[in-house]
Formats: sequence, structure tokens, C-alpha cells
Amino acid sequence: MIDTHCHLDFEDFDEDRENVVERAKKEMTAIINSGTSFDGNISSLKLANKHDGFIYTSFGFHPISSAKIGEEVLNKVINQTISHMDEIVAIGEVGLDFFYVKDKSEREKQKKIFHKFAHLANEYKKPILIHCRDAERKAFNIIKDYEDIPEVIFHCFSGSLKTAKRIMNLDYKMSVATMICYSKKHQDLFKEIPLEYILTETDSPYLALERGLRNEPVNVKNAIKKIAQLKGISYGEVDKITESTAKKVFGI
Repeated sequence: MIDTHCHLDFEDFDEDRENVVERAKKEMTAIINSGTSFDGNISSLKLANKHDGFIYTSFGFHPISSAKIGEEVLNKVINQTISHMDEIVAIGEVGLDFFYVKDKSEREKQKKIFHKFAHLANEYKKPILIHCRDAERKAFNIIKDYEDIPEVIFHCFSGSLKTAKRIMNLDYKMSVATMICYSKKHQDLFKEIPLEYILTETDSPYLALERGLRNEPVNVKNAIKKIAQLKGISYGEVDKITESTAKKVFGI
């Protein structure tokens, strides 16, 4: 199993981070820890270096923050990403969040910043991890014009089946989180998406199976179980195919 998107660097794990990692190592092949800020990128890289060959990192800047970011901070994150390009497996998470960000000018700012990171992924030929809450179609319309990005992943995809089909037409991927275990919308959606376009994730510490609890990477097995149930195939087949896709996408 591979958790292609989580945040083990967040303070939610400060008291037992190593225990969480050890639990994951017993059952999993790898974890992709996704950076969301300048400091978070540094923490994520340290975590990957400490658990070399098991935890990998991506560098990004969360779109909710990017709506209010200054030019100086943005350039700082971009330069940081460039300087560590050989140490990261993807750029992200970056993208658009129109769920929390309602102001039109802030949404336009998100788009401009998303373009900057997309250009970076295109120039350095690096996979990109996209956050696109309530903006899936808009994010697709932006990213499709960057033809040199080797892999595009729509993290925690919640868009329409119509948008999913457009995503698949360009051989992009969509990751499904543990919320598929309780979300009828995600169950109906991913039942229709062929397995070869699906990656698995937890988005830990978020999207736990029960409200108020903390999620962790090893729980990705619950998403795999639900996918297997929905598609009427074995757990092992889902595990094998999603893991193989993740290894190819991130080059691990």
C-alpha cells in the first residue's frame, strides 16, 4: 500500500510521530508527505531524509494560504522548491480552493499562483499534486495547457464524472481518500473510474473514519477495501494496481 498524500509533519503528530511511522512501515510500501508551506516543506524534507526509502516528499503551498500570500513569500517558496528539485518527488499540494475562498480577487490570485507552480512543474518536468476543492473543472482547464508535466494528480478528487472523464482522457490520475468509506458521493464516483487512474491516500491527519479522530497513513487500507468492495474485485488486486501506479507516477 502507498499513501500518496498525507501531512505527517503537522503538529497533530508531534507526540507520537515515530509510532505512526512504525505502524505504517509494518503494512505499507511508501508514504508521500505533502508540503503546504515554506516551513512545512522543510519539515517534510527532514521527515523524508529520516525515513529514506519509505517517506518521500513533495513541496507546495496550500491554495487557501496562497489567496493572501505576498509576492516575497511566494518567491521564497518557489526558490525553495527549485533548490530542492532533485530531492522531491512532486510539486504540491498546489491549486485552487473555492470552498473556503469566496472573494473573487482572492480566487484570481489563487489562479495566478497555481499557474506559477504549474509552470515550474512543466519546466522541471515534475509531477504535480493538485488541490482543487469546488474548482475541479477550473483546475483542469488550467493544467491541461502544460504539456510537459509528466504526471498530474488530482488529490482527494471530488469533482463530477464528466470532469473525471476529461482527466482520464489526458491520462491524469485521481486520488481517493479514506472518506470513500463513508461518502456516498465518492463511492458512486470512484465505482465508475477505472482502477488504473486511481491512487490511494489518507490526507492525514484529516478525513478520519470517525468524526473527531485523527487519521493516519496505515488507514489507507480502509480505502483499498472499499474500492475492492465497490468494484467487486479482490483487496489484493486493488492494492497491487494502485501501488504500481503510484510507483510509476512518483518514480519511487
